[in-house]
Amino acid sequence: MMNKKFRDILIVVAAAFVIFAVVAVIMLWPAKSDGPILKQSFENADEIVLTVDDSVAIGNIIPNDVSVFEQDDPDIQMHPVQVYAGKQKNTVVLKFQDPLNQAHPHIVNIEGIAKDPVSLTVERSYWGYLVSILISALLINNYVFTKYLGLCVFFGTSRRKSTATGMGIVFTIVMLVSAILSWLFYKFILVPFHLDFLQVVVFIGLVSLTVQAVDTILRKVNPILFKSFGVFLVLVIANCIIIAVPLDMASNHYNLAETIMLALGAGGGFLLALYLMSNVRERIELAPIPESFKGLPIAFMTAGQFALAFLGFSGLQIF
Repeated sequence: MMNKKFRDILIVVAAAFVIFAVVAVIMLWPAKSDGPILKQSFENADEIVLTVDDSVAIGNIIPNDVSVFEQDDPDIQMHPVQVYAGKQKNTVVLKFQDPLNQAHPHIVNIEGIAKDPVSLTVERSYWGYLVSILISALLINNYVFTKYLGLCVFFGTSRRKSTATGMGIVFTIVMLVSAILSWLFYKFILVPFHLDFLQVVVFIGLVSLTVQAVDTILRKVNPILFKSFGVFLVLVIANCIIIAVPLDMASNHYNLAETIMLALGAGGGFLLALYLMSNVRERIELAPIPESFKGLPIAFMTAGQFALAFLGFSGLQIF
């Protein structure tokens, strides 16, 4: 059971990172356009909605005046099959024949609404994008039940709810701090000096420093919880989940806000997996199961059932 001092430290750390994440998102929020197009967004799978100012005659926009292509693939251009006024005032709906790949930004070029052709970028809401990173790491691509990472610590600390919850919280804190440090080193040292090939070594070193700090704090603040972790806290240093987060950050070229969402989602997903597994394992100990299935065999079977259940989140899209 975590004492009051340890809970207070966790609350302060969590509040600090939430404030830091909010500030980072506000700083990265895109500026409002000053042209004839005031706002642009994806609507349905095959529609783009534009909000225009009063100077634009919506009826004069024809499909041939509009060309759209993915930002990463400018050679394939599309024209809407229909252009019509939306339900809201000063909105234009561009309807396409096929669904748009909304995971990638699209460039829209429009002629005839201003003296010069208007070019704009349409992409998903940045808030929605951040939440999608969080939900993806938490449920859709859970690092334990869909990627099967961190199983040594997962099976070792999921026998009791108290130990599992404590390890999940510690894991999340380590993951968050190490991910932020890894992003700083990757962004301002590894990339500018072309040292990307050292990222695994650097990330392991940063994780080791973070784990050592948590180890020292836990030893002083909550010795009982520290002893319950045993050797598993040391295993966090080279745990594959801890290393996977900064590696995913580097491969996807995430900024700081996106890295924080990824770390929170991965840590929260590990905490969720530990909590679910510990609840079931405590019940299993009281169940009349065959002797040959006791221990790790029934634990692996239970984890497999959870993995099948988490497959139900595959393809989930909220934003």
